[in-house]
Amino acid sequence: MAREGIKFTSFYAQPVCTPSRAALLTGCYPMRVGLPNVLDHTANIGINDGETTIAEVLKPRGYATACFGKWHLGHHPKFLPARHGFDEYFGLPYSNDMWPRHPTYDAFPALPLIHNDEIVQYNPDQRQLTTWYTRRAVNFITRHKEEPFLVYLAHTMAHVPLHVSDKFAGRSAQGPYGDVLMELDWSVGQILSTVRALGLDSNTLVVFTSDNGPWYIKGEDGGNATPWRAGKGTTYEGGMRVPCIVRWPGHIPAGLVSGEIATSMDIYPTFAHLAGLQVPQDRIIDG
Repeated sequence: MAREGIKFTSFYAQPVCTPSRAALLTGCYPMRVGLPNVLDHTANIGINDGETTIAEVLKPRGYATACFGKWHLGHHPKFLPARHGFDEYFGLPYSNDMWPRHPTYDAFPALPLIHNDEIVQYNPDQRQLTTWYTRRAVNFITRHKEEPFLVYLAHTMAHVPLHVSDKFAGRSAQGPYGDVLMELDWSVGQILSTVRALGLDSNTLVVFTSDNGPWYIKGEDGGNATPWRAGKGTTYEGGMRVPCIVRWPGHIPAGLVSGEIATSMDIYPTFAHLAGLQVPQDRIIDG
């Protein structure tokens, strides 16, 4: 994928899940939108009704919008993607380790798998999550090929606990983490192949990035940020600095590497600008 687009150094607004996702979807620092910390099953807060997500910004231009994967901006119905601009949602409302099989904490309830705003399964087979998310993304793109669309695909993996389907289990020389990355690579390939097959290449901007650095306390299952210092949960570069690859054939030169610094908050106003829209004028947008 790096050969086909531009590679940036990208920094997230926080080195943990909830606030980094809040920043991506609102274009604002997490403190500004009231989500500075990681949420779990006990949280009674989430993304506020007064915020305007990137999905809601794009709606006036007729965009079909979908979110597949990890949400983590509140698990109660009023906080879910279907109430914040996304036409479709399928995924987990928070991290996949927040379930009864947690190795050191036994008070987590059953982990819900949600479709739109309904729980369709508890404690799903996490080996299938990457495949399920990918198939739904491909299906959504295919169904909406004749209109503008936004797909926010937030894979659960490679968050610990690691799970991988049988088609990739044991295939990597780097163990379970490598297997998971191979399956994520497969997922990206499935989506890009679909975009090409539908003749949408020149009309589709793809951004590939991560919400934070590796989780070092999980050992070899948590990833590695070498040569950057530390990882997830710290404000050293290993926690905040992540890869960002942007692909748009015919618009972005292939193979270009940029030394400019971007943040996840910049995606919000960039998408709005490219769609010919303005970001909300009644608040501060930090991107």
